[in-house]
Order: sequence, then C-alpha cells, then structure tokens
Amino acid sequence: MRRLCLSCCMLVATFASAQTLDECRTMARNHYPEIRKYGLIDQAEQYNLSNAAKAWLPQVTFSGQATYQSATPTYPQAFSKMMQANGIDMSGIEKDQYKVAVDVSQNIWDGGQYKANKAIAEAEAAEQRSRTDVSLYALQSRVDNLYFGILLLDERVVQTKSLIAVLESNLGRLRSFLKNGVAMQADVDAVEAELLTAQQTLRQIETSRQSYRRMLEAFIGKPLSADKLERPVMQHVDSRTVARPELQHFYAQSKTLDARRRAVNASVMPRFSAFAQGYYGYPGLDMFKSMTKTDLTLNGIVGVRMSWNVGALYTKKNNLDKLATAQNQIAVQRDVFLFNTSMQTMQEDGEVERLRMAVEDDAKIVELRRRVRLAAESQLKNGVIDATDLLRKIADETTAVQNQSAHEIELLQTVYRLKTTLNQ
Repeated sequence: MRRLCLSCCMLVATFASAQTLDECRTMARNHYPEIRKYGLIDQAEQYNLSNAAKAWLPQVTFSGQATYQSATPTYPQAFSKMMQANGIDMSGIEKDQYKVAVDVSQNIWDGGQYKANKAIAEAEAAEQRSRTDVSLYALQSRVDNLYFGILLLDERVVQTKSLIAVLESNLGRLRSFLKNGVAMQADVDAVEAELLTAQQTLRQIETSRQSYRRMLEAFIGKPLSADKLERPVMQHVDSRTVARPELQHFYAQSKTLDARRRAVNASVMPRFSAFAQGYYGYPGLDMFKSMTKTDLTLNGIVGVRMSWNVGALYTKKNNLDKLATAQNQIAVQRDVFLFNTSMQTMQEDGEVERLRMAVEDDAKIVELRRRVRLAAESQLKNGVIDATDLLRKIADETTAVQNQSAHEIELLQTVYRLKTTLNQ
C-alpha cells in the first residue's frame, strides 16, 4: 500500500512539474531582450510630457549688451544754449551705451499647443508600445514551433522504442527457431539488421530532440523543468473573431496622426502672454534725464503681448492633407492585413478539417495494421511466411502509428497556429 501511495505521489509530482505551452510562451516573452523596451518607452513618455508641461512655466531670458552708436538723440542747438545759459548742461545721449536686462514671459493662452504636444507624446508612446506588442507576439509562433517539434520527436522516440521492442521479441523468437532448425540465418540477419537500423534511428531522433530542447531553453532563459513536455488540450476556435496586436498598432498610428492634426490647427492660432522686462544700464527709459546724466539706472516694463504667426496659414492645408494621406495609407495597410489574415484563416481552417478526418481514420488503420502484424508473427511461427514478409508488416504498422501520432500533433499545432493567427 505504501509503495502504491509513493508511486502515486511521484506521478503527481511529475505532472505538476511538466512544462506547459503557456508557461513557455510567458517565460520566452519575459526573457526576450525586447521586453525592456516597455520601460524605456515609459521613461521617454514622461520626459516628453514633462517638457510639454514646462511650456507653462515662466520663460526667463537674461541678456547684456554694450554698443557705440554713430548718432544719438540731442536737443536743438538753440535750446541747448538757452539751458546752458541757465547753468544746465544738455549735451544729449552719449554714443556709448550699456545694458544688462532680464525678460520674463508667462503664457496666458497658447492656442491649444500644449494640449496638442501632450496628446502627441502620449500617442507616440502608445504607438511604440503597440509596435513592441507586435514584435513580441511574433515570438509566440517561434516558441510554438519548437514546442510542437519537441512533442513530435517525443512521440517518435516512444514509437521507435516500441518498434525496437517488437523487433527484439521477434529476433529472440527467430534465434530460437534457428536453433531448432525451422528458420534460416538470413531471416535472423534481416531482423537483426532492421533492429540495428531502428536503434540508429532512435539515437538520431534523441539527438534532434535534445537540440530542439536546447533551442527552446535558450528562448525561455532556463532549463525545461520536465523531461517530457505536456501536450496542450484541444480547443475550440472561433474563426470570425480577430484580435491581433497589429490592429491595435494601426489604431495607435491613427491616434498619433489625430494628435498631429491638432498640433497643426494650434500652430495657426494667436498666442497671448504676460511679460515683464527690466534692465540696468544707460540710457534709461527717462530720455531727458539720460541727456543730462550718464548714470546707470534701473528700468522696467510690464504688459500683455499677442503674437500670431500668420505664415503658418500658408502651409496648414498641405500639412493637413499630408496627414489625411497618411491616415488613408494606414487604412489600406489595415485592410491588407485583414485580407491576408482571412486568407490564412481559411487555409488553416481547411487544414484543421483535413487533419481531423485523418486522425479519425488513423485509429482504424493502426488497429488493422496491428492485427496484420500479429497474424504475420503467428504465420512466421508456423512457417507460412519468412522474416521479410514479417518485417514488411511491422514496417506497415510502424508507419501507421507514426502517421497517427504525427497527425495528432499536427492537428494540435494547426489549431494553436489558428489561435495565434486570430489571437484567441
């Protein structure tokens, strides 16, 4: 009883540690270097949004200048003589001038430019994420091909070992017949040669299997947790529903163009801002005072400014037409993608139906081939046929079993390929 419980526990542990297709897909996605793009896209988006928001911070400009002018404002000579007669020197503005200034400007209304830039930053980040989604989704097919390839090789290992067991059993029987004089050495040699060939085939299959497993382990970034992979369950697929990440990418591209269209419309709007200018230098804003004294003074101006780049109107229509053309190109690409996906879906639907019928027939064929092989072994024992005939029956049964397993794995792979085509 204890031995039975121990065996059951070991069996449960084996199944619990079996690697599944979904696990391999997830690990491959997380291990693939491109997964790091998501973090970089988030960082870039935050930088762009931060830069767009800073357009509402006060804009400060510092400047300084020293100039020498060929002419400056002066009083009329007659007026200067009158002032000099009263003891006042009115020499006029000096030709050498100095200024250290600061300008401060604060947006009041930017025509919607900030909202447009913010929308562009968010839309471009979403577009980049969707592009990465498409790239990582393509990784799924590569993992599936390796996974189902290993499953197929696993089945071939089992079938080849079963063939070796049948050949070994018949070889032992023929050697016994040879000792009793009811079989020939050629019969023994023929079966033994077939046995060696089967053993050679088994080694080749196991070598290919190990190569496939190493490639899958490279994708998932760790050793497979079980010697034999778990066969996925058959699932129903609704061929009418397509949810591929490419469709989301087309939508994200359209949203980016919408945001750029808003930026074009905002570029032709007037801007309003409050400003303050201050400088320390000569001459000051009081020109009369600067005509009598050359002292450096503090000066300031505050006000509201309106600016309007009318030149943006010249290219607005062309820019909007370019965006409309790009939008139409995206629509064409989306239609082409849906058309190709529909064609691929119909092809895979037909392949699924063909393999379903083949699997149904395979069970009957294998049973019939097994009966023929058992009858041949009995006929060999009674001397009705020779070893060559028996080997032919064994080969027929082996082929039937291999076809059955191959069709079952191919049916599963085709169903999951269809699921991948539709993203279900």
